[in-house]
Amino acid sequence: MSLYVVTGAGPVGWTITEILASQGHNVRILTRTGSGPDHPLVERRPVDVSNPASLSREFQGASAVFHCIHGSSYTAKAWAAELPVAEAAVMDAAQAAGAVVVFPESMYSYSGPERPIAENSPREASGGKRGVRTQLLRARAAHSADTVSVVAGDFFGPRVLMAHAGDRMVPLVLQGKTVQVIGSADQPHSFTYLPDLAAAMVTAAQDKGLWNSILHAPTLPPMTLRQLASAFAAAAGLGMPKVSVVPGWLLRIVGVFSGDMRELVETLYQFERPFVLDSAASQRRLGLAPTPLADAASATVAWWQQKERTTAAG
Repeated sequence: MSLYVVTGAGPVGWTITEILASQGHNVRILTRTGSGPDHPLVERRPVDVSNPASLSREFQGASAVFHCIHGSSYTAKAWAAELPVAEAAVMDAAQAAGAVVVFPESMYSYSGPERPIAENSPREASGGKRGVRTQLLRARAAHSADTVSVVAGDFFGPRVLMAHAGDRMVPLVLQGKTVQVIGSADQPHSFTYLPDLAAAMVTAAQDKGLWNSILHAPTLPPMTLRQLASAFAAAAGLGMPKVSVVPGWLLRIVGVFSGDMRELVETLYQFERPFVLDSAASQRRLGLAPTPLADAASATVAWWQQKERTTAAG
């Protein structure tokens, strides 16, 4: 029975932990507060993963580390200051322990987004958050530790909160309120169901033939934001949702005065024109396929409905 280590109990780390425990593996999940799934095979430990000494101790005996911690804020400044140092420490400790490191990765580094993005598409994006992701991928490739990076589109699914298809969409659909999207509601866009990303990361960790590569998580065919909102409504037995658009030109004007808005404007290109992730090659290598949209939307809606019931009861 293998030992796996997961850093972070956000939606990715939590879901990976659940998958591994369901397979009968021991899992050690490291967070500042000791949070994580309640399962007899899961050891929840309050650990500061920024401390290299802690990492060396906690990684001993692990066959794989899933590094699922991101920056303290969604800004290029925070990412540049925090992520390279943290990832280097994780890779150093994992190498010493003989463990592969598996990272969830975004599409930000891809420098040719005007075409469908395949695994061999150029990853040369520079500046801002996109440039940080490019540098992280280069550092992983240069490090002597075994690594795998699994790229996903925008997340949706259980536990996905702060996301375009998370709290900005699903609860509003369920409440019959207008969903406000940025850029366009009708451009094709790739969305990845979070459990499909987690399954791909687990599979990659367990197959040495997939190590030291960049894979794409099994991702649904591209759909518009309007279509995804409609899928959530259908899963809830509701009619067509109301969708409005905040145009890019308005966000750019507001961004002149708002640092937070400037960070959002940086990724507007993903929503003003097609932004498509091709995962066909990785699906063949992984032996996985994306969860059908109807099933993924139903599971997502059920999680949000349970969350709302729990909140109301509390």
